Amino acid sequence: MKIEVWSDIMCPLCYIGKTNLDKAIEQFGEKDQVEVTYRPFQLFPDAPSDTGLNYYEWTAEIHGGGMSADYVKESNQAVVQMGANIGLTYNLDTLIPSNTTDALRVAIYAQEQGKASEWMASVYKAYFTDAKDIGDHETLAKLAGESGLDSGAVLTMLSSDRYKETVKKERRNGSGRGITGTPFYIINDKYAISGVRSSDAFLEVMEQVWREEHPLQMIGNKANGNSVGGICGEDGVCSI
Repeated sequence: MKIEVWSDIMCPLCYIGKTNLDKAIEQFGEKDQVEVTYRPFQLFPDAPSDTGLNYYEWTAEIHGGGMSADYVKESNQAVVQMGANIGLTYNLDTLIPSNTTDALRVAIYAQEQGKASEWMASVYKAYFTDAKDIGDHETLAKLAGESGLDSGAVLTMLSSDRYKETVKKERRNGSGRGITGTPFYIINDKYAISGVRSSDAFLEVMEQVWREEHPLQMIGNKANGNSVGGICGEDGVCSI
C-alpha cells in the first residue's frame, strides 16, 4: 500500500495527522506492506523569516491582513487541544515563525535517504514544541543528525540551491492534482483524504482499501465432478 502525505511543516494539523497515521499503520495488519512518501506542499512560499513577530501576528500578516492576531490565537485553541488529546504539546506563544523552504528541502533529502518519517517527527516537534528556529541552517543540520541523517551533508546541501526547485515543483504538482490545503493523503494513486483524521479513521480507511484491492478468491467446491465440503448458514440449515 502506497500512501503519499502532502504537508507543510508550518501546518499544525499536519503534525497531528502524522502522529495519527503512524499509530494507524502500527495497528494495521499488513503494516509491512505500507510505504509512506512525504511530499512538500508549501502553503506560503513567500512567508518571511526573522520578522520579530510572534506566531499570531506573523500568521495574520502572511494571510494578507484579513484576520487579527487575536483571531489566530483563538482559532488555534482547538488545534492545541486536539494535539494535547494525543500527547502533543503546542507552545505557540514561544514558537519562532519561519519560512519552511529549507526545512522542506531537508524533507526531500530525508525521503531519498529513507529517513523522512524520522525527520518530519523531529522538525514538527522542534517547531511547535521546542521553539527552535527552523529557518536556521545549523539548527536544521543538528535536527537532521538527530533524525539519523548526515548533519554535515545536510549543511552542505542547505548552502546550495539543491531541492529549491523541487519544493516549487511539488507544490505545482499538488495543485494540479486538486490539492488546496494540508494535510492531504493519496492512497495507491486512487483514494484521497483531505484533512486530518483520527488514528481509528485512518486505520478503517486502510483496511477498506486493502479489502477492495485484495479481495478473497473463492476456490471451486467441486473435485473430480463431486461436491466436497459443506456449510451451515445463518438460517440454521447445513448443506453438504
